[in-house]
Amino acid sequence: MVNTVFKALSDPTRRTILDLLREQDMTAGDIADHFDISKPSISQHLTLLKQADLVSSKRDGQHIVYSLNLTVFNELLKWILQFQSSKGSEPQ
Repeated sequence: MVNTVFKALSDPTRRTILDLLREQDMTAGDIADHFDISKPSISQHLTLLKQADLVSSKRDGQHIVYSLNLTVFNELLKWILQFQSSKGSEPQ
C-alpha cells in the first residue's frame, strides 16, 4: 500500500487534485476545470489516486463524484509517525 500511495503522491497534479477534494467532493469535469490539461489526463490521474485508495468515487446520475478517502491518509500518518517515536531520543 505504501509504495502505491507514495507513487500517487509524487505527482504535483495529483497533489493538487487532493487539495481540491479536501475542500469539497467534485466530479471529474469540475476537477478538470482547474487544470490546463486534457480531461483524459485528469481521468488517468484520478485512476491512479483511486488505485492508491486515496480517493473514492460514487455515481450520481450521469456523473461520478470523487471524494477523499481519509482512512488511507490516517493509516499513512500513523505509519510515518511510528518512525518519530521508534528511537526514543535523537543521536548525539
